[in-house]
Parts: sequence; C-alpha cells; structure tokens
Amino acid sequence: MAKNEKRIQVTLACEQCKRRNYITTKNKINDRERIEMQKFCRWDRQHTLHKETR
Repeated sequence: MAKNEKRIQVTLACEQCKRRNYITTKNKINDRERIEMQKFCRWDRQHTLHKETR
C-alpha cells in the first residue's frame, strides 16, 4: 500500500545561522503557506525562528 501523498516532507532552516536543522511533515492540502516554528538551534544554543525551505 502506498504512503499517503497528501503529507509531504519539509525541511526547516534556522533564520539566524541559515542551517537546515529539522525535517518534518505537513499536509499540503490544509497548510498551503510555508511553516514557521520556534525550534531549538544547537549551533546558536537558543530557540530561534525556523522557516520551511524548498
């Protein structure tokens, strides 16, 4: 059985150091815009804004 094609993998990049730290999934039908989350950046050692990259 095929995996659900409505959920796609997206990469989250830190806004301060520009490194791609996280990979997560999102529903591309319900969430059309790019994701923005407060996540921990281990290089900056603090919680920073992470945005979805393409």
